Amino acid sequence: MKTVIVGVTFFLCALPLCAQLEQDKVKHFAAGTLSGAIGADIADGFSGGNRYWRIAGAVTSSLLAGLAKEAYDEHKYGGWDNRDLAATVLGGVSIGITIDIFSEKRQRKEKEMMVQIIDENMTFGKQGRDD
Repeated sequence: MKTVIVGVTFFLCALPLCAQLEQDKVKHFAAGTLSGAIGADIADGFSGGNRYWRIAGAVTSSLLAGLAKEAYDEHKYGGWDNRDLAATVLGGVSIGITIDIFSEKRQRKEKEMMVQIIDENMTFGKQGRDD
């Protein structure tokens, strides 16, 4: 769930790009961000928090979403656009890296807290002994 929240936040932060890019590319980037967040969350669950699988899941899911959309456009309208595909994949890459950065900070804090708890327990056990 946190992954989706980060993805939506990233999407909302990317909205000012609308003034500088084609509207279609912004939509592809947003779709890549959303599909990348979902892919990163799924890969994170399967891999047990492995950062490389998390990023690979984000990129792969955004690539699949982009390929599916471009295949649909090719069939329906007769036009395949590699720039649209690149915008979709770029959305997946950016959200994958963003999620990885936030996940690493969280995991580092959890490890530090665990070390502190273990240290406190070991210190507490030594204080109660009269040798």
